Amino acid sequence: MDRLPRIALPLVFTVIVLIVLVSKTIVRIGPGEGGVLFRPAGGGVVTDKTYGEGWHIVAPWNDMLIHKVRQQSISDEMNVLSVDGLQVSVNGTIWFEPEYQNLGNLIKTKGEDFVVELLDPAINSAARSVVGRYTPEQLYSSKRDVIEQEILEEVRKELDGQFLNVKRILVEDVKLPPTIKEAIERKLKQEQESLEYEFRLEKAAKEADRQRIEAQGKADANKILSASLTDKILQDKGIEATLKLSQSPNSKVVVVGSSGDGLPLILGNN
Repeated sequence: MDRLPRIALPLVFTVIVLIVLVSKTIVRIGPGEGGVLFRPAGGGVVTDKTYGEGWHIVAPWNDMLIHKVRQQSISDEMNVLSVDGLQVSVNGTIWFEPEYQNLGNLIKTKGEDFVVELLDPAINSAARSVVGRYTPEQLYSSKRDVIEQEILEEVRKELDGQFLNVKRILVEDVKLPPTIKEAIERKLKQEQESLEYEFRLEKAAKEADRQRIEAQGKADANKILSASLTDKILQDKGIEATLKLSQSPNSKVVVVGSSGDGLPLILGNN
């Protein structure tokens, strides 16, 4: 009975050691992740191989550094200066992903916190460079898409050859000092009202031109008609109208002579 505890104690210790060794030896890399082997006693970070998803066996004296290798995003707010020195706050979202095959090189050169060490400074530098080219009014109104593309191009230049790819940048909001924002909004409103007023004036001018052309056409037609109506034509037209009137079943016609222009004089009706 006295020997049982003496045997059990080493056995328990052995089991604990085995559990620790197994937990250190068998490593799981999850979906969308990649692993890089770190050898503390033999060269540090291994740069020529990236371990993929699944279970892997690692020597207990080594470590597996696991990081996401799929596309990721971070949001940031940057305080930058416009072209006229006004402080502007820019809110944006950045989509990026590490180069899978070069994950080891990325960690070895920039450390495990490569987002802070590499990506954040590149974005801030690009934002300062691009926003500094524009006025507050341009930043607030019409230049959002252009700014996004220019920041993306600047960031890619900053990160060229550093094993981190930026896929897209979205500028979500540009915050200006309240007084500047109100002034810009008033100016934009006035410009819109001016454009609307010019449109109404143009429409009224076109309508006046249309009426003038129509009136001129009628005047020209009447002038041509007057020039073509001789006394003989008028007399013939009068006789034709008189004959049609005399043939009406609702009229009683009495001819008593002729009028001063030579046309019959017609009196009476039912």
